[in-house]
Amino acid sequence: MTTEIRIGLVTVSDRASRGDYVDRGGPAMLERLQHRISPPWSPIMRVIPDDRPLIVSTLIELCDAERCCLVVTTGGTGPSLRDVTPEATESVVDKLLPGFGELMRQVSLRAVPTAILSRQTAGIRGNSLIVNLPGKPTAIAECLDAVLPAIPYCIDLIDGPRLELLGDIIAFRPTNMTAGPLP
Repeated sequence: MTTEIRIGLVTVSDRASRGDYVDRGGPAMLERLQHRISPPWSPIMRVIPDDRPLIVSTLIELCDAERCCLVVTTGGTGPSLRDVTPEATESVVDKLLPGFGELMRQVSLRAVPTAILSRQTAGIRGNSLIVNLPGKPTAIAECLDAVLPAIPYCIDLIDGPRLELLGDIIAFRPTNMTAGPLP
């Protein structure tokens, strides 16, 4: 019996959730991941406002009820008062993975000096990895490409499905890892 692989994609934006403008972050994440992750998977997409309780409930739903092995958010990682995605993420995870945010900021700083203001983070909730990305589509691509090599092995370690990467990005796994389940 094969379990369907699900990946949650959440756009956090007051304006996009109201329909003031078309969400570009969610489609940018979807397009990037569709060309990078194998085997086939199903996206579970949400567009929600910058509302901490709603972000919390959405992350919990995607991890616990929808059983997404990976939940990627875009938006709400800046310093403005409405930017609360990292706080919502930190409140639902069992373990923080600060290296994800450190790497994403390092990559973004090569393109724009204001990347120092970004507060991306990541963490584990049960068998799900949650990763917060910035909101701009070009930054989404840069940051996702930077952290993707670590995602399949992280999901292995939390007893998620085995993911492989496609294209020019290679997943890191220790050399003694086999294609089977972890011991």
